Amino acid sequence: MSERELLKGSTDPLLLALLSERPMYGYEILREVERRSDGYFNMKEGTLYPALHRLERDGLVEGLWRNAPSGQYRRYYAISKRGLQRLEQRRREWFNFSRAVNLIIADSAS
Repeated sequence: MSERELLKGSTDPLLLALLSERPMYGYEILREVERRSDGYFNMKEGTLYPALHRLERDGLVEGLWRNAPSGQYRRYYAISKRGLQRLEQRRREWFNFSRAVNLIIADSAS
């Protein structure tokens, strides 16, 4: 599986995790994903905005227009209560999945 395919399947929980900390605007999200992954994820706008719009349509995030510290009017995205619930569900799924994969990979290395 390619890195691109892995990112595609992980985009929603990554975005929800970031937005669970504070509302962010698009470019800020892109920078934060790259920074926190030590450059591993280099998400593009063509991936980000469709994902944000889908999350918004599903009621998991809310888009809010407001002034940024720079004075520019930007659309910020904030996680909703439903989004927090989905994030917790995805975290549990991720931890169970990654634990199972690690058990198999670690055992096969012996």
